[in-house]
Amino acid sequence: MSDSQQYIVSARKYRPDSFEDLIGQDNIVKTLKNSIIRGKLAHAYLFCGPRGVGKTSAARIFAKIINCSNPSEDMEPCGQCESCVSFREGRSYCIHELDAASNNGVDDIKALMDQVQIPPQVGRYSVYIIDEVHMLTQAAFNSFLKTLEEPPAHAIFILATTEKHKILPTILSRCQTYDFNRISIPDIVKNLRAIASKEDIHVDDESLHIIARKADGAMRDALTIFDQTVAFCGNDVKYEDVIRNLNVLDYEHCFHLTESMLANDYPSALLEFDSVLSKGFNALYFVASLSTHFRNLMVAKTGSLDALLELPDSLKKKYREQAEKCPLQFLYDALSVTVQCETGYKESINPRLHIEFALMKLCFLTGGEVSLRPVQAAVAAKAPGAAKAPAAGDAKVQTPEPAGPDHADASPAKPAEGENVAGVAEVSRPTRRRTTRSSAAALSLGSIGDNEGPKTETAPEIPDDARIPTDEEIMAKWKCLPEQFASRPRLASTLATAKVEIVEMDGYKRVDFFLMNLSQKKWVEENLLHNIEGILWKMLNTNKLRLNPEVMPEEAVEKKIYLAEDKAKIVADGNEEVRNLVHDLGLDVK
Repeated sequence: MSDSQQYIVSARKYRPDSFEDLIGQDNIVKTLKNSIIRGKLAHAYLFCGPRGVGKTSAARIFAKIINCSNPSEDMEPCGQCESCVSFREGRSYCIHELDAASNNGVDDIKALMDQVQIPPQVGRYSVYIIDEVHMLTQAAFNSFLKTLEEPPAHAIFILATTEKHKILPTILSRCQTYDFNRISIPDIVKNLRAIASKEDIHVDDESLHIIARKADGAMRDALTIFDQTVAFCGNDVKYEDVIRNLNVLDYEHCFHLTESMLANDYPSALLEFDSVLSKGFNALYFVASLSTHFRNLMVAKTGSLDALLELPDSLKKKYREQAEKCPLQFLYDALSVTVQCETGYKESINPRLHIEFALMKLCFLTGGEVSLRPVQAAVAAKAPGAAKAPAAGDAKVQTPEPAGPDHADASPAKPAEGENVAGVAEVSRPTRRRTTRSSAAALSLGSIGDNEGPKTETAPEIPDDARIPTDEEIMAKWKCLPEQFASRPRLASTLATAKVEIVEMDGYKRVDFFLMNLSQKKWVEENLLHNIEGILWKMLNTNKLRLNPEVMPEEAVEKKIYLAEDKAKIVADGNEEVRNLVHDLGLDVK
């Protein structure tokens, strides 16, 4: 009974009491040591970061060193002087700690301000460590401002918080801010290994990595979980006992599932998932673990990314071996499926079926009796110029042209009756339609490409010594050009009304025609320019002609008036009598 009363948890027993023991905050330690060596101490510091990473411990160590009578050469407290001994025994009068969570009012801050005026009895500085400072009320913060900005020369404030965003900007501007990092898994494992050695506890690397991963970057959490694990397992800690005690999904489940997917064995995958659920694991946590597994396989597949695998060496080896069996495309598609499954899980009416369906898709990614490739991929494989893919019965497929500006209203071609697309069930797709305005001034790309026009003209075979046409011949043929696009009336109207300028060049003539905006110009250049140019070459029997689309200058665009109030203002501006009538009668022109 006496032993249990003297027991101290590892988080307290192995709390850092020197900068050397502070883990994972090397940059902060170096900065603080340099400020002490150079004698440039600020009057206020703000230590912020996640829980359990050493903020309060660093504040205590810093307070001990600046009051230590005999610090070491590398700025560590001696532990022998009166200041160090009094702090260790809890009777120091120069280092004060205040919990802002329970002392967050104006009266508490006033009492602190009165205490600040008292000089230290031992040591050079009175250090005030205020933990969870974000819990102070607005009034308490405001009453603290003046003291924090201009404290007595012997006073130093160290504020610690996990929620920096809740600190007033006026407080932040008065403090030197130090952002503490999460502690890496290797650092946590190294520290746990050292503690286990001191406590004569036998534990394997896999167990330590599970504990470190569960701690999520917090050393205090890792030590707490370590104590819990030892209480469950005793001094001989086994991996199987750790995952059972901490309710962590075993890596082996994901390895077995991946093997089933590569073998297209979806029954085994479903049984593995059922086994996971029977052990009490959350289904969404299972999908997240599977996503992490595919991510690790992608990383392990490339040797240069080995540093991104925060795993023990034995587990890294298993990941490399399985990654060699997995095609990179499979891993990419699998990760996409699991991420989509996570996204839609909460919206699913039947969550289990939602995950089971995702597992079945994963099992057919590499082939099998069911093809789960997208319909678009099957259609693309049948497109002209593509390699012919084998299909059941060697059925021929009519492929729809891709929807573009020239086919905005065209419905996709449908397969002939009784035919199928790459073994996938036929899917009826709704016809996409655009709503366009009839105004030529507001012509859009959709309206330009509303119907199919003439097929792309191939350049006629014209001798290089063809003559250069006259301006009159060019304009005459240009006026006939809209007839070639009669099935696309808006495009025909645009060509008919476009302003045209002919420029004499060296050995040819350039035809500049002006469109309404930059989007129209870009679309014409990419989709229509060579077609129109080929038509004109054929009409004029010459290749000494070049087309150059331009954008109509803003001042040349006629502004159309639509609103009644705009029309009324124009009438009033152009007629003095109307303007006087509006003024005399106090009319509101609308």
